[in-house]
Amino acid sequence: MFTGIVEEVGRVRRVAPHGGGLRLEIEADRVLERLRRGDSIAVDGVCQTVVDIDAAGFAVIAVAPTLAVTTLGSFGPGRRVNLERALALGDRLGGHIVQGHVDGLGTVLALEPKGEHVILDVRLPDAVAEVSVPRGSICVNGVSLTIQELPAPDVARIALVPYTWDHTALRDLRPGDAVNLEGDMIGKFVVHYLSRTARAGAA
Repeated sequence: MFTGIVEEVGRVRRVAPHGGGLRLEIEADRVLERLRRGDSIAVDGVCQTVVDIDAAGFAVIAVAPTLAVTTLGSFGPGRRVNLERALALGDRLGGHIVQGHVDGLGTVLALEPKGEHVILDVRLPDAVAEVSVPRGSICVNGVSLTIQELPAPDVARIALVPYTWDHTALRDLRPGDAVNLEGDMIGKFVVHYLSRTARAGAA
């Protein structure tokens, strides 16, 4: 479980084939504190298991099913990534409840400075669009964000505050880039419950 509050922006050091997946070695500093093999860590919003640690970073194995539904398969050396260790019992929940389970890939439509903010428009896949509401939560590449408005049923408009812009890898995005999206967990439960109730009523 995560919060979507990025602890550190790391950098991909090495990518190597590993079975049907990839071994990703990531340079990091702050998140190494008390990090152990077997711990969960969110890499651009994707929950991964730490398999190795050294003085300058850690390694994870992204398996084929993960590569099929996230951006991890496109990673190369030098890419900056948002990192967050799993939530510890008793920690403040500063963002929103995030599982690190990507619901689908979005597409960056626009990044436009507007005063102190940067406006980010993202096209949403159906699984995320159906649980997205104005002022609701969404996780983009591991960053907990608030949807400002929905200019179209499948488009979320998000205002990135200066701190988020300066302290995450979202500033590296360009129009056309794919992003890992996780919809609001409470919304997903509500939609699932209503769907099951509707099916039961129709039976």
